Amino acid sequence: PGRVQKRLELALLLGPALLLFVGFVLVPIGVAAYYSVYDWTGFGALQKFVGVDNYVQAITGPVFQQAIVHNILIVGLSLVVQLPLSIGLALLLNRRLRGRAFLRLVVFAPYVLAEATTAVIWLLLLQPNGFVDTMLRGVGLGGLVHQWLADTDIVLYSLFVVITWKYIGFGIILLLAALQGIPPELREAAALDGASPWQTTRHVLLPLLGPTIRVWIFLSVIGSLQLFEVVWIMTQGGPANASTTMATYLIDHGFKRYQFGYGSAVAVILFVICFAFALLYQRFALRRDTEGALTRIAG
Repeated sequence: PGRVQKRLELALLLGPALLLFVGFVLVPIGVAAYYSVYDWTGFGALQKFVGVDNYVQAITGPVFQQAIVHNILIVGLSLVVQLPLSIGLALLLNRRLRGRAFLRLVVFAPYVLAEATTAVIWLLLLQPNGFVDTMLRGVGLGGLVHQWLADTDIVLYSLFVVITWKYIGFGIILLLAALQGIPPELREAAALDGASPWQTTRHVLLPLLGPTIRVWIFLSVIGSLQLFEVVWIMTQGGPANASTTMATYLIDHGFKRYQFGYGSAVAVILFVICFAFALLYQRFALRRDTEGALTRIAG
């Protein structure tokens, strides 16, 4: 009777979540995989069966390859720029500063804004003779004025600045929460042993922030691979595909050009890339954190 009761409890608790997961995750993935082997416009009955031709066309297509490179570049910039910046600001905002609560609010506020709102705001700021250009000319830096969203050499980096402004607050909040969970006695003990503030940060705080940093890296990489809203609203992948990402390429071909079969193949490729990264990262980076959490719970 005890086992039956436990199974009924698990079924009642997990059943609704499993139904939602199957209905809104697994079924759409299966439907996309089914449509991806057809040459279908999205209207009427399914048309010509093409097998893996859509996948071959996508993988060998220069524009899609360029989109993959752009996503990888955003991932690299996020890890190289956003991570150190988030750690530094979190350490700064964790100190006792005058107006610390207001500074935290200012840093976190952009993350609360909707992606569409952020994109429209920065689209107005970066337009020719907009606020950014006027400000640069006002401080004597007119030579730095560019066509921020029309220059193929810098458009992706301009978008990365917007993405950083939008999402860096999330990483700072995560790291602040982790810092506040570190007992102050550890820092006091390090100071008594003669450690400098830099040595305390490097040898005490950063190792204890490791699990949080690894979670942030996972979320940042997945978000960078699926980057869509800000890019689509600001540039739609242009100019000349200079800011195309896998997600914008998918929407452009699937919904604007009515190539639903081909777009479904691109969606499956994007899913496989994200899923493979998630499995590998879980296996090699997050495993020890998960095992430690399970060990503490079991204990």
